[in-house]
Amino acid sequence: MNEGALDPTARQTGKKSGDAAESNQSRHIPPRLLVSLALLAGIAPFGTDMYLPAFPAMTRELAASSAGVQLTLTAFLVGAGLGQVFFGPLSDKVGRFPPLAVGAAVFVAASVAAALAPSIPLLIAARLVQGLSGAAGMVISRAIISDLATGLEAARAFSLMMLVMGVAPVVAPLAGSALAGAIGWRGILWIVTGIGAVALALVLLFVRETRPRGPAAARSPGPPARETVKLLLSRAYAGNLIAFAFGFATMMAYISSSPFLYQDLMGLPTLGNGIMFGINSLALMAASGLSARLTYRFGPRKLARTGMLTTLGAVVVLAVLVAAGVPALWLAVPVFVAVGSCGLIFGNTTALALSAIPNAAGLGSSFLGLFQFVLAGVIAPLVSIGGISAFSIAAVMLATSLIANGAFALAGWRQPALGNGAATG
Repeated sequence: MNEGALDPTARQTGKKSGDAAESNQSRHIPPRLLVSLALLAGIAPFGTDMYLPAFPAMTRELAASSAGVQLTLTAFLVGAGLGQVFFGPLSDKVGRFPPLAVGAAVFVAASVAAALAPSIPLLIAARLVQGLSGAAGMVISRAIISDLATGLEAARAFSLMMLVMGVAPVVAPLAGSALAGAIGWRGILWIVTGIGAVALALVLLFVRETRPRGPAAARSPGPPARETVKLLLSRAYAGNLIAFAFGFATMMAYISSSPFLYQDLMGLPTLGNGIMFGINSLALMAASGLSARLTYRFGPRKLARTGMLTTLGAVVVLAVLVAAGVPALWLAVPVFVAVGSCGLIFGNTTALALSAIPNAAGLGSSFLGLFQFVLAGVIAPLVSIGGISAFSIAAVMLATSLIANGAFALAGWRQPALGNGAATG
């Protein structure tokens, strides 16, 4: 499928060019399935953000160093990145449902092991398996949407999924802060186990196989290895992948430095940090919902471009304010705009990237997830090199946003008219 399938006017007029026809054949994704996929894809925030406030207690109870406790987080993130590379291509070969169900079941088992772990080495091992198995939901959920929907419907579905997923970054840190003292770190990990069990139940109840199998699939096999590599290196896929990953890195630069920004620079209490984090997360959710509503009117490319340029503009303003030495509280406004406008980026660049590799959506989805997690792991220490400051935050956010915009331009800032002659934005 090429960019024509993302042409909103072609869909509205119903003109039967090949791409427009494919877009018209997209199936509407039921809300219960979309919510199920969003919960599976949102496992990571629940698995990481909820237990962070309990790190000091874990250090004492397990007689471990702070570095050892930090490794429990690193192990999960490494597992989540590597697991996507495994489960994505596997789902292209054996179907979506089997690895998704197995991954969800193993995640629940690993979560039980983590909650019961008597020592740091065993906890690190359990967290690694958690990340590896939880990656199945992250990568296969995107592939399932790509199986069921193309073009505008896929972009709308990805934006709606981002809207539902946006609940996790809001709820997880606040819930962790509220519960750490009451139920401890083991209690928090039991809650993560419960979330995994709910996700497994939703998989068994609502998810069905979406990848063609049997004689039909045999008659229409995926592209050969050489063609797949060509698609992975194409401007349409690689450009949107890099735009997605570095757009996410821009947000990660803010997330990793938010306690310093709000508490140290602005002088807000811990609760104030949580409130500001929640407000920005709500802005991200609102933009994702707006993106889903406007997909058929403007198309994913125009919406993604608007998000990219708005984020870049907000980060430029942030850098100017930092250079001017204004009161730190002023920085909250451009940060709010930069984070919120990411809601126009993530779902649409995901749809644009996966539309470029439709016969290997699992593989394409795995690379999206891998680059996302690798950059997330790199950005946090990058912001703190030489000590976190307002300058380092602004500099890293500006650099990542510039790369994201450059990659998106490489993918096709504008596309020529296709199908019925309507511009794709």
